Amino acid sequence: MEKQVGRKKTLQGVVVSVTNDKTIVVRVNRRLRHPVYGKFVNRSKKFMAHDEGNVCKMGDEVRIIESRPLSRRKRWRLVEVLKHSVEA
Repeated sequence: MEKQVGRKKTLQGVVVSVTNDKTIVVRVNRRLRHPVYGKFVNRSKKFMAHDEGNVCKMGDEVRIIESRPLSRRKRWRLVEVLKHSVEA
């Protein structure tokens, strides 16, 4: 009997920190409707992701994917950089 493997989750967000080696912190924003008032509310959450080549900079828009635990808080890997930030 073969084990069924599901799809891994992917998220899209903005890099907010690159201080650690091979690690980025990605902020993922969601817009959801308030259950009572019906107004749209912005919610955000930060994820630590593995960046093997240290290619990301602050403000880059990236896509991350679920992976095995790489450290205590790092459970995501960088898939691709969607848009580079404009640094002055």
